[in-house]
Amino acid sequence: MGQRVLITGISRFLGGKLAQRLEKDPEVDYIVGVDLDEPEVDLDRTEYVRADIRNPLVVKVLQTAEVDTVVHLNVVATPTRVGGRTAMKEINVIGAMQLLAACQKAETVRKFVLKSTTAVYGADPRDPAVFTEAMQSRSVPRSGFMKDSVEIERYARDFSRRRRDVHVTTVRFANFIGPDIEPTLTRYFSLPSIPTALGFDPRIQLIHEDDAIEVLVRAVREPHPGVFNVAADGVLYLSQAVRLLGRLPLPLVLPLVNPVAAALRRARVVDFATDQLHFLLYGRVVDNRRLKEQFGFEPAYTTRRALEDFVVGRRMRQVVSRERAERWERDVYDFLRRKGQERLERART
Repeated sequence: MGQRVLITGISRFLGGKLAQRLEKDPEVDYIVGVDLDEPEVDLDRTEYVRADIRNPLVVKVLQTAEVDTVVHLNVVATPTRVGGRTAMKEINVIGAMQLLAACQKAETVRKFVLKSTTAVYGADPRDPAVFTEAMQSRSVPRSGFMKDSVEIERYARDFSRRRRDVHVTTVRFANFIGPDIEPTLTRYFSLPSIPTALGFDPRIQLIHEDDAIEVLVRAVREPHPGVFNVAADGVLYLSQAVRLLGRLPLPLVLPLVNPVAAALRRARVVDFATDQLHFLLYGRVVDNRRLKEQFGFEPAYTTRRALEDFVVGRRMRQVVSRERAERWERDVYDFLRRKGQERLERART
């Protein structure tokens, strides 16, 4: 018998694309997708089951289909999409608890793949330059996507201790980018003018959608127990990313960042979760050596190439030329430098 796979979140980009890739693999005998919404991509031999993973009946799906591999992709990062923070927490945390409880009862399950995020490391001015898988956040998450992700990983570790016969693979993805995927960051980068925090220029690290899908395929088809940072080589400063996009930066003083984000959220332009705004202030970079050396995967796209492919794929209109954007950025930094020098001189006198 070939591999039998269950995918949660089949209606979303990664779930649909993963199912398409697995359908082409003759060693995968059966695929079932679980979600409340139908898949948005064409699937030939994936069976769709309309179900809520928060319902304990999901164990019946696992047992009836004799699933041996569970891929959990149904983790929500934006509260507005699902009706608020309470609904988001129920889907993320309660959903993961129920799914893992179902997996514990299903004797056929031998592999569990969890899509997590590098957001578990947080974003704080005290952070190290690079996070490894062994490190933890310097700040205690109190709410939002980061808190949910930390809790879900903890439940997965507990499940791994209870079911030592099951390989648990946790893949912590950096921010996704690509011509087709639609996370919050791509919508932010698609704005005509990109709001930034005055005086902050965070380092950002991305992962191209194609590399992300390839990692998920290998996590399903190959034995890779453990935790892996999945991020491209190289980093970009946010100011560099804005120039590559050909967008006009809109520097905001720090007190205006949250109100502007709230306005964009209310207008349904970009669903900025408050806890994720820290990423655009302090940035986050992770070490991907374990991905290369132990998982055996080398990302095809660097962070810069991934962003460039996003630009080409979206055929983004250049609002301003790169040269003009660089000149305006230099003018802003010159202004800040002059003002800082003036304050220093006043303080001395």
